[in-house]
Amino acid sequence: MTTHEKREDVPKQEKWDLTDLYTSEDDWQKDVDDVLAIANELNDYDGNINDGASLFAFLKKQEEMVYKLQHVFAYTMFSSDIDTRDSRAQQLKAKASQTGVKVSEATAFFMPFLLTLDEATLEQYIQEEEKLGYFENTLWKSFRYKPYVLSKEKEELLSQLGESLSAPADTYNMLNNADIPFGNVTDEDGNEVQLTRGMYSKRIEDEDRDVRIEAYRAYYKPYVELNNTIATNLAAEVKTNTTLAKIRGHESALSQSLFGDNIPVDVYENLLAAAKNNIQPLHDYTAIRKEKLGVDELRQYDLNVPLVPEMKVDISYDEAYDTMLAALAPLGGEYIEVLREFRDKRYIDVRETPGKKSGAYNMGVYGIHPFVLLNHNDDLSSQFTLVHEMGHAMHSYFSNKHQPQITANYRIFVAEVASTVNEVLLIQHLLKETEDPKMRKYLLNHFIEQFKGTFFTQVMFADFEKQTHERAEAEEPLDANSLNELYESLFRTYHGPTLVFDDEVKYGWSRIPHFYRAFYVYQYATGFVSAIDIAMRILDGDEETLNNYLQFLRSGSEDFPLGLLKKTGVDLTTSAPVDNAMKMFSDTVDAFKKA
Repeated sequence: MTTHEKREDVPKQEKWDLTDLYTSEDDWQKDVDDVLAIANELNDYDGNINDGASLFAFLKKQEEMVYKLQHVFAYTMFSSDIDTRDSRAQQLKAKASQTGVKVSEATAFFMPFLLTLDEATLEQYIQEEEKLGYFENTLWKSFRYKPYVLSKEKEELLSQLGESLSAPADTYNMLNNADIPFGNVTDEDGNEVQLTRGMYSKRIEDEDRDVRIEAYRAYYKPYVELNNTIATNLAAEVKTNTTLAKIRGHESALSQSLFGDNIPVDVYENLLAAAKNNIQPLHDYTAIRKEKLGVDELRQYDLNVPLVPEMKVDISYDEAYDTMLAALAPLGGEYIEVLREFRDKRYIDVRETPGKKSGAYNMGVYGIHPFVLLNHNDDLSSQFTLVHEMGHAMHSYFSNKHQPQITANYRIFVAEVASTVNEVLLIQHLLKETEDPKMRKYLLNHFIEQFKGTFFTQVMFADFEKQTHERAEAEEPLDANSLNELYESLFRTYHGPTLVFDDEVKYGWSRIPHFYRAFYVYQYATGFVSAIDIAMRILDGDEETLNNYLQFLRSGSEDFPLGLLKKTGVDLTTSAPVDNAMKMFSDTVDAFKKA
């Protein structure tokens, strides 16, 4: 593994070139000044948009400002993430944040104004000003919200209540990240120490079952003790969601949440139903896990320990990149050529160094290029991370290249498709190339665990969200007992009869922060099955699917997510994508059992 004690030791080719954004801080400051000047101009349009020309002038200036503001934010974010200890970078980041607040204040009037127009007036403005054709689709998308907008007085009242309405999420965030004291565990020297989240993630995967049990008990201890408090808090969050949906005239909190992406409620419900109809392979895998671990009773603290130890393979960054290029070759010459250039043009910050932000991400900057942050460790896990993030980066690259600024950003609903397509192609390539039975077994297990975490766990969470909101809408109680019973029931449904339940299982809902961003996690599952469906057809040599997929990458948000996916052959209004993915999961479980 290549390690670097100082950023200066990292080869130039493995570091971002931020001069692609700004060659100096003075250039950055000039854009900050421009953004603030434009924001002041935009503020003057409040009450003064009364025809097509003035509407276009506002929107055009706003787009110019957003372009510069994104660059301002990106530069400070990247500078800070390179070294989070850099005080100057933190100062610039704070200044960018303050600039963003002023922009929001200056443009806050526009959406309420737009939604006070009647349809005929908006149509008249568009007819008056030919240049508004560029913004027309976006204007009508925004106009969809009109039936659910309240009077000006009521909207202002809700706006004033914003901080109070977000209190449950804020409270949970503070409780979960700052105030929760985990129980004690024994360290390597035999001393009692308080468990941390970082320690837990490692200990729950330890081969020593006693280590796992001790960590499990200590981790769940505060959630058990605070069960009533957290239940009351989550109930407040759920009731806030259902009340706001009712006030605005939506049929349910679920339908309100899906409205922005134009997703029918049937898609959500069909996802849950299709998962349950295909649950047997997961139950089979749970039984295999019990057999492989050789335990009399399989319990929750046995679900994370690897069944196949990670293969200790030294894979240099260049080797990982070359393997990626080979694995993704089915995506065609243009895709591979662009991907090769990413390494050469320094779009990727590769190495872990002191102070650098952990993890990995991609951020596409319109008008420049994608920037990818890694903490590459020359191992198999890093190779999968590289392939995943480059999927996001290529999606950003093609969308930004082929779309105008207004439709270049893709929606969260489709965000994980490109990254997962890449991962599926990589794992199929590695399975095909390897002659090592241990490596093959490891790869099969890696994919099974990925499928379980990205699909089944997220669907289970989505099921929990749906049922809690339906209970609130039916005015049924949401207290600690009812939440515990519901979560335990769902855990049994998804994990099957092999698992023996400890008391802690039923408290699992209380440690999930995603429940304070309702009806979000299902998108992981829909994106995952969509990607598997696409990738397997590409591997089968389906040229039409390949061409449609590449067009999907170029499409940004020019259509709603379901429409974009349908053009690739994925129809999420049916159970077919889930059924196809589940067939692959079942085959992989069978192959693992025989390996």
